[in-house]
Amino acid sequence: MAHIFSSQFWSNLFTSDLAIDLGTASILIHTRQEGRIVIHEPSIVAINVNTHEVEAVGNDAKQLLGRSPQGVVTVRPMKDGMIYEVDAAEKMLAAFIQKARPRRKFNTRIVVSVPPRAHQVARRAVRQVCHDAKAGDVFLVDQTMVAAIGAGLSIYEKRGCMVVDVGGGTTDVAVISYNGKVFADSIPIAGDEMNEAIIKFIQKKYSVMISESAAEEVKWEIGSAYPSENTRTITVSGRDLFEGLPKTLQLSDSEIREALSEPIVAIMNLVRRALNETPPQLAADLINRGICLTGGGSKIQGLDKAITNETHLPCTRAIDPETAVVRGTAALLDDIPFLRRIQLMD
Repeated sequence: MAHIFSSQFWSNLFTSDLAIDLGTASILIHTRQEGRIVIHEPSIVAINVNTHEVEAVGNDAKQLLGRSPQGVVTVRPMKDGMIYEVDAAEKMLAAFIQKARPRRKFNTRIVVSVPPRAHQVARRAVRQVCHDAKAGDVFLVDQTMVAAIGAGLSIYEKRGCMVVDVGGGTTDVAVISYNGKVFADSIPIAGDEMNEAIIKFIQKKYSVMISESAAEEVKWEIGSAYPSENTRTITVSGRDLFEGLPKTLQLSDSEIREALSEPIVAIMNLVRRALNETPPQLAADLINRGICLTGGGSKIQGLDKAITNETHLPCTRAIDPETAVVRGTAALLDDIPFLRRIQLMD
């Protein structure tokens, strides 16, 4: 009995379009062929210093942090929303693309969302890696635009909408109307800086040094940007700076809220400046449409309430905010003419 194959089958057989969120803390890759996110791993690469070859990427490379053998270095190529080490970033991205698409296809399109702060050299490096991976077309797009799309905001309308994307290395704010940005700016303060603030607070108050992974656990377990009714605590271990011995502490949510006050205030100041520089008519649209939070860093408890308290505007968190950027990037693969209009040029 003859089998009839659809055009979609043949398309999937020979193509494998990728949407990539190249973030400071994590890299996410969505394949159009499978219609889902196939990679969501830390933006870390382990490189052999003798052969210059990749030993591990993502979760495997993260496990080598502080444990890597001689001759192998673990690198975070992204810093403060920018590609900090171009060569390492190229190797990392190439390894992830190969991992997401183990079999090379024909006519592959790759769309990469890059931070607004990414410089020209970094953009060219990203584009070159994708071409080296045999991509037919490579498009670079702004993270704030695709974050808004992934959050379900109507950027096509002649009404203003506002997105606050709190990632690992930067917080990016954009006011968008009619497919374009009316206001856009970013600060190098986000999830990583929250971790650092917790480390410094504990070091100053208790003379105990904790690891970055421990600080991140504290942040997600009891960290908050706005007071809550229930008191929460967590036990964390570190090294006593005077005695050099392991020490265990019990921390409260109010302490960690104090620790996070500086980065939270910086985010609030950026939001307030965006509102101050938004034209009155678009600002009026935000009274009803409010502010949308995206990015992994936006999951800190109470951030939406803190922004509402500061701006008197409704603030909501996107569904699955950490994947909003890659989902918005993937959506552009279904509208190539619009993708060509908003792509970033070198």
